[in-house]
Amino acid sequence: MGHCCHHHHSKANAAGHRHDAGCAPRTEQAPCCAAPAVATDDADRPDGPPSDEEDDRRGSRHHWRIAGMDCPSCAAKIETAVRRLPGVLSAEVRFATERLQVRLTPEITPATVEQAITAAGFTPLPARTTAPGSGAPWWRRYRDILLLLALMLAGAAGVRLSAPAGSALFTLATLWGLVPIARQAWRLARSGSPFSIETLMTVAATGALFLGETAEAAMVLLLFMMGEKLESLAASRARQGVKALMALVPDRALKVTANGLEPVDAGRLGPGDEIEVHPGGRLPVDGVLLTPLAAFDESTVTGESLPVERKEGERLAAGSLVVDVAVRLRVTSAPGDNTVDRILHLMEQAEASRAPIARFIERFSRWYTPAMMLAALLVILLPPLVLGADWQTWIYRGLALLLIGCPCALVISTPAAVASALAAATRLGVLIKGGAALEQLARVDTLAFDKTGTLTRGQPALTALTVYPPYRREQALTLAAGLEAGSHHPLARALVTAAEQAGLTPPTLSHRRTLPGAGMEGDWQGQRLLLCTPEHLPTGTLSEGQQATIDQFRQRAQTLVVLALGTRVVALFALADQLREDAEAGIRALRALNIDCLMLTGDHQQAAARVAGELGIGYRAGLKPEDKLAEVERLGRKGCLAMVGDGINDAPALRRAGVGIAMGQGTDVALDSADVALGHNRLTGLADAIRLSRATHANIRQNVTLALGLKAIFLITSLTGLTGLWLAVLADTGATALVTLNALRLLRFRAG
Repeated sequence: MGHCCHHHHSKANAAGHRHDAGCAPRTEQAPCCAAPAVATDDADRPDGPPSDEEDDRRGSRHHWRIAGMDCPSCAAKIETAVRRLPGVLSAEVRFATERLQVRLTPEITPATVEQAITAAGFTPLPARTTAPGSGAPWWRRYRDILLLLALMLAGAAGVRLSAPAGSALFTLATLWGLVPIARQAWRLARSGSPFSIETLMTVAATGALFLGETAEAAMVLLLFMMGEKLESLAASRARQGVKALMALVPDRALKVTANGLEPVDAGRLGPGDEIEVHPGGRLPVDGVLLTPLAAFDESTVTGESLPVERKEGERLAAGSLVVDVAVRLRVTSAPGDNTVDRILHLMEQAEASRAPIARFIERFSRWYTPAMMLAALLVILLPPLVLGADWQTWIYRGLALLLIGCPCALVISTPAAVASALAAATRLGVLIKGGAALEQLARVDTLAFDKTGTLTRGQPALTALTVYPPYRREQALTLAAGLEAGSHHPLARALVTAAEQAGLTPPTLSHRRTLPGAGMEGDWQGQRLLLCTPEHLPTGTLSEGQQATIDQFRQRAQTLVVLALGTRVVALFALADQLREDAEAGIRALRALNIDCLMLTGDHQQAAARVAGELGIGYRAGLKPEDKLAEVERLGRKGCLAMVGDGINDAPALRRAGVGIAMGQGTDVALDSADVALGHNRLTGLADAIRLSRATHANIRQNVTLALGLKAIFLITSLTGLTGLWLAVLADTGATALVTLNALRLLRFRAG
């Protein structure tokens, strides 16, 4: 919906999601600083607190968390309210993290800022606290909407029995919905935002109520309140993404001390400390590996689809999963500055550097509402005062003009089209988080894809098996599956799955054991059976022909595993992440809409080239999260870019892109960072979503043209006396009905 109201909301969860997504980057804002509390943070400076002269020039920084923000326009209203205060050098709100940063001169106190925030209808909280969650039952949280709906239904039934009774019930319903909105409009007016959407709604409902259109006034208020509640729920849900991101970093760690392993809080670890992490655990910090060899799943950071072997001395990122053996590492990151923390900071930067697009109605109301009110007043006053015309005649015409100027049709036009489109998108299996995202989709001309889990399945599969005589394919598969049975390594699961699909039963092998960072070994028929990568085979095991075969597979970006019995090679397994079944069809459908496609991935060059070559699209490989974010920014400057991803490493890019699109099976962080989620995981749904958004954009233009066109016609006829109040009422209600019916056409949208 296209509105924002704050009078009921007090949610302040841990992260945010934007409703207004611009395609042009905004670079003038600085990144948000994570400060400890409302108090100044100048003590954190390495050179100590600033001098009095420097403090006057720079101002002291203060931070608050803000409860009650449902969309980025809320942030703009808070900034307006705070910047009006004398002594405020700057005020900047981060909608994503609900954080307000203010620079103050000594002449103003933080308490004054808090009073201004409260007066604007929001709740300031200490920087490190979270807003209390709503534990009230659902019927109490939706009480205002439910009572308004009940009064409207009673009014509709009452009209059939007694017109005055029905009209009274509609009047009561209008007053019930109008009072909190008018109160918020008054607060915002006093805080420097006199022509907000709340002001427009107050004028529209009051004008309709004054002229007896109580049913219409109540309906507009109901739609408005429903839109606000949906935005509140969307914002609350989106802010859970940071919680999921931070959950990747364990709160506790095993610190290596002189007395053995000591459990400690991860936040107490500093550079130089030594810790131990067991298989299946995630690294709580960045560090340097002290164990000779180990495998790590780094997909959360790099997007690499397969576990990566790391050697002693190599750097490791927080959030990486230990795959095979217990490891020790030396901590290199300071508290609050590990890789996951930096990804979170990138998300904040991406949010801050985006120029939010003001909603159409919000922009329009800045001049439309006061202009129409002034025009109606002039129509009432000027002819009698200047020309000596009849007061009663021109009061009548002024009231007609006020009714014609009542923006009910305009207010309904955009949310009605958006609501219909969102319902149609849900039926297609596409979740679009709000009208701003829907509008942005219509402008997209470039789509950037992550590789792993987006264009590909995200899991390695057996693509080729070369067996050397006297062994057979079935024998090689069963022996490999027997060695890997029970392992959680992705390559092991791929081999076991291949054996199961072939209907083979793996044998029970004796003396099975894991070779850290290398593979598996066991005994079969009295001989050593080894399954490992070619690099870990004993020297001289591979023949020249076998080495040539391995080189050919590697040129095609295949991962190789060798099965050896004693000193003889039994088989060579080639594995790779495969394309999704609908990837090619999805790319074709997007090209049909004249949308350029390319792939941005953290995977290595060969794997990226293979996937991009199969799809016929461009690519950039070896990108870290910050590299991917920079590439998205670069592409966004050339046009309107949408980013499709599913991993945590994609979250900053999803936020920074004009439109972020997450695969439905992706991580919670990716889903919460995106504007659009493909619930069915079908890439062909991308083209459907873009076609729907373009149809919605056209529908909104039709609605606005229809509403303004009818108003222009009846404006002229009312001023010239050709039409009176009853035709003005008919024009306004007729425009509202036509706009609504036109918007409902979007419900019939079908997938291509």
